[in-house]
Amino acid sequence: MRIRDKLFPEGTKIRSILRKLAILSKGLLPRNWKKIFETIKKDGLKVTIKKIKGKFGSDVKLVDENVKYQEWIKNNEPTKEEIEAQRKVKFKINPKISILVPMYNTPYNFFEELVDCLINQTYTNWELCLADGSPEQNKELEKIYKKDDRIKYKFLGENKGIAGNTNECIKLATGDFIALFDHDDLLPVFSLYEVVKCINEHPEVEFIYTDEDKITTLDKPRFNPHFKPDFSLDFLRANNYICHFSVFKKELMDKLGGERSKYDGAQDFDIILRVAENTKNIIHIPKVLYHWRVHPNSTAQAEVQSKPYAFEAGIPAIQDHLERVGLKGTVEHGASLGTYRIKYAFEGNPKVSIVIPNKDEKETLKTCVESILNKTTYNNYEIVIVENNSETEEIFEYYKELEKNEKIKIIKYEEKGFNYSKIINLGVKNSTGEYIVQLNNDTEVETPDWLEDMLGFASREDVGAVGVKLFYPDNTIQHAGIVFGVDRVATHLFRGLPRHAHGYFARESSIQDFSAVTGACMMSKKSVYEEVGYMDEDLPVAFNDLDFCLKIRKTGKLIVYDPFVTLIHYESKTRGYEDTPEKAARFEAEINKFQEKWKEIYENGDPYYNPNFSLNSPYYEIRTDK
Repeated sequence: MRIRDKLFPEGTKIRSILRKLAILSKGLLPRNWKKIFETIKKDGLKVTIKKIKGKFGSDVKLVDENVKYQEWIKNNEPTKEEIEAQRKVKFKINPKISILVPMYNTPYNFFEELVDCLINQTYTNWELCLADGSPEQNKELEKIYKKDDRIKYKFLGENKGIAGNTNECIKLATGDFIALFDHDDLLPVFSLYEVVKCINEHPEVEFIYTDEDKITTLDKPRFNPHFKPDFSLDFLRANNYICHFSVFKKELMDKLGGERSKYDGAQDFDIILRVAENTKNIIHIPKVLYHWRVHPNSTAQAEVQSKPYAFEAGIPAIQDHLERVGLKGTVEHGASLGTYRIKYAFEGNPKVSIVIPNKDEKETLKTCVESILNKTTYNNYEIVIVENNSETEEIFEYYKELEKNEKIKIIKYEEKGFNYSKIINLGVKNSTGEYIVQLNNDTEVETPDWLEDMLGFASREDVGAVGVKLFYPDNTIQHAGIVFGVDRVATHLFRGLPRHAHGYFARESSIQDFSAVTGACMMSKKSVYEEVGYMDEDLPVAFNDLDFCLKIRKTGKLIVYDPFVTLIHYESKTRGYEDTPEKAARFEAEINKFQEKWKEIYENGDPYYNPNFSLNSPYYEIRTDK
């Protein structure tokens, strides 16, 4: 057990204060718990809080993420020597990369920098295909595009729109792969080398995307890197997180038929959604291989409202995608601009069994049950309470009261001790629903249509489980998805972020796929339990929900995080903490067993967590080491 949990348990006022201060310090405060404890011991709590809250004193060193990014660049991008070595590499597969640039009133300096960044590439088998839809031909640009015979230029004489101009570029292309590139952006000199290296390592690949950052001018530092997850279908449907740099196999692009003008503004989003429908051979390169320029007419600029039509165009692009893949749902704007929410429809009126383990804690359970009964708008559900060795008279009196409700039944767990997996398995086997919700007794439902929303995801054939956003009672996030490898075993992302704050690229409020979600509130089909062999009863206390999710992932099904369903989670009131040597030893044994069982995810990394993020923070902080 961590020292902070012993000294400052969850639910105490000081823990709430320290969590908020951790957010103010961008997540860096938790690294300094030891210094904080020493300061409290020496100066007292009030002085310590004043130090942290004011200038963060000498006890907390704040580092701006963009400053850290400069350190990341220095430690992770190729040196001059490595760049020169790239130029000498002989690949077994040497595909021609056709880079498509639709032009429209392209500024001279942007165009010159674009062409130079390509001429300087360490991989040389490329061609640049330019289709110019400007109202008049800029003769000044001629001397630039005639610099190299790998550059093809066509003046269209009319503006056919973004998609139409791009399709004119495709007509010029003779490459094995097609790469989309905006006329005002840049590629680092090693970008095409990394793409071709990926093609050699994965000859079956049909679509490649990379990480990216932003740039204003060449003489200023790059900033705001977007380190992306490996392919996440639900995250893609929630926003075009792939964006740049995207590279298509030519045969795939031909099959897709190019871009479509009806989605102008979201034309790349539309074609990437169609990629997802037509191939599983998608590779993400977790390196910054694209520089998105920030200027007044770019969607990269700080005021993204500059091109609202682009965000509006995303709605029909997603809606049409859903229809093509046979899913019913409605698309609307998400919690932040550029993100979307899909409300999936489901067939019929399936029964949902809400399985709640409980030991004593009458008031805790009452809060949970009454929130379900009073707020839930979906009618076809049952509550299955699994009674685990309670001792107080008041809880049994409460059970008698509850059993008067035809929607509620009490199942008795006969064994002694606490084994969460066995308790859940007993509840599932005694349920009558087609769908199961694991629900902690220390939760409180906030979202009235929570079951409808979760059913929309859980009813999809490709989904094995769906989890939701949970808040602490102090209105900070307790759960917004789980990644493995952080904090030794796994971590709840954005833990402690205030309710209405936005984290890294608004991921806390975006629907997306994860390797796991918490069992404190998780829905699956009952058939999924049968398919994966139920919860692992050899994991009695910790990690059983993570194990369940990983078993589901092994079947090929997705674990979805739905931030539009929210509950309050009072967390671990029933179980308590690992505050004895026996409990600590048991916890350590469970860690070792779990890590051995799922060795692969620890060796290869969580596919939904970019390797450029820190393994010591739940806030998507950049790691600066190599």
